[in-house]
Amino acid sequence: MTSVFHTVSGRVRGRPAVRGVVAVLGIPYAEPPFGADRFMEPRPHGPWAGVRDCVEYGPVPPQSAELPGAPRWSPGDEDVLSLNVWTPERAPGTEDRPLPVLVWIHGGAYTFGSSAQPDFDGTALARAGLVVVTLNYRVGFEGFGHVPADGEYVCPPNRGLLDQIAALEWVRDNIAFFGGAPDRVTVAGQSAGATSAACLMTMDGARGLFRRVIAHSAVGPVFAPELAERLGREVAAAARVPPTHAGLAAASPQSLVRASDAVVDGYRRDPHSGRLSWDPVIFGPVADGRVLRADPLDLIAAGAAADTGLLVCHTTQEYRLMSAVGSCAGAATEEELSRFIKDFGLPESLSEGYRRLVPDASVRDIHLAVYGDLMFGEYSNRLADAHARSGGRTFLSRFARQRGGTGPGVYAWHCADVPFAFGNLAEENIQFLIGGPPAPSDHGLSDRMVAAWAGFAATGDPGWEPVGDVHQDTVRVWGTAAPAAGPDFWQDVEALRALWSTFTYRPERF
Repeated sequence: MTSVFHTVSGRVRGRPAVRGVVAVLGIPYAEPPFGADRFMEPRPHGPWAGVRDCVEYGPVPPQSAELPGAPRWSPGDEDVLSLNVWTPERAPGTEDRPLPVLVWIHGGAYTFGSSAQPDFDGTALARAGLVVVTLNYRVGFEGFGHVPADGEYVCPPNRGLLDQIAALEWVRDNIAFFGGAPDRVTVAGQSAGATSAACLMTMDGARGLFRRVIAHSAVGPVFAPELAERLGREVAAAARVPPTHAGLAAASPQSLVRASDAVVDGYRRDPHSGRLSWDPVIFGPVADGRVLRADPLDLIAAGAAADTGLLVCHTTQEYRLMSAVGSCAGAATEEELSRFIKDFGLPESLSEGYRRLVPDASVRDIHLAVYGDLMFGEYSNRLADAHARSGGRTFLSRFARQRGGTGPGVYAWHCADVPFAFGNLAEENIQFLIGGPPAPSDHGLSDRMVAAWAGFAATGDPGWEPVGDVHQDTVRVWGTAAPAAGPDFWQDVEALRALWSTFTYRPERF
């Protein structure tokens, strides 16, 4: 199998990943977003001469995160807008039949992460019959921070989303060279990547670039412009530069990363700073009325993406991960739980409703369950509901696999579903997520999830009935027979979701 491929910018050379799959890593899809291009829309990458070796992941965008098994950002790295392709060897006589394409958008609170994380290796999905693309995009202030207009400089909001569109345009123009079908593209993502995909479903600039979306643990809602502007001013103040285009452009990416971390730390240390005190996320898509007209939940409900197939999944214990890694403030007393409910504007009866569902649950259990459902579970379910009601073909699933036993339990928490869907359970760096080496039942679950993704990308059918068929169970629950690792509020789905019936998601303001 050849490892040299043509692109519109020049030839690239990849490397064998496993028998029958070639990985082509670190292909630039846009020019480095620095210098005169900083805070601007991405520009297509220019041509190169000869064959470009693409055997290693491209540089990580500016961030302070140190993720297991993934490279760190190094100040000075600028060619950060790159993507990776895994393409399978074709049986003789089938080379002229393009394969479905899956494009993956990583999560990370719009602040960290990259396509180089080991659980995003596309080999297993390529062996299942897909051409797989993963991509880097600008995160943190570079991708989502508010930069005021300044004379000739009009810096768009949502630059990270615009990067994703540029990568999809690269797929449209180049993926056929790798054996993929440009008219059979599925965009998939988890957490911030899932909500990015939901935003793309509604954005004029992304129209026609993909046919289907897989959204795992979509997080919502997006930001209102006034919140983005306020947080932008706070980052500028922490960086000790004026909150203007000139002031921010004069600040190095490293200084804006440090300043952003300082703003987050300030909210984390102040329990009286409202919702941002609990788990500060200060960047995200902005409903600016132009690039992104509104929260995708509202736009999808209005039918903006009715022609796009949608597969939604969330885990049943999302916020257990944030508690385990210490990123969120806890609520151990009734007073703290009441403050949490008030800070987020939730119905006062909500915590009592959760307590009725699981009477033995602790205050901490209730807090983490409510927080996870607020940010991920209920928002994801409403995306599915909205899309189905607007006429879109929609599939819904939940990841409930836990691992109990005598040691600390591993929950069906945020991110745990990703290595199962990618087929990467053997990767040592993800064993924290899944609770150690996988059991045979875990491999079976992973095989089923890989097949569901591949089937949905190929035909629009993941293997169960779509939402809206009253004669069928329309929710697929992913799990294995294992001891429970914590209280399961999702045992009574109808009762749980009824508790949220009076709550309305609105773009975050303050």
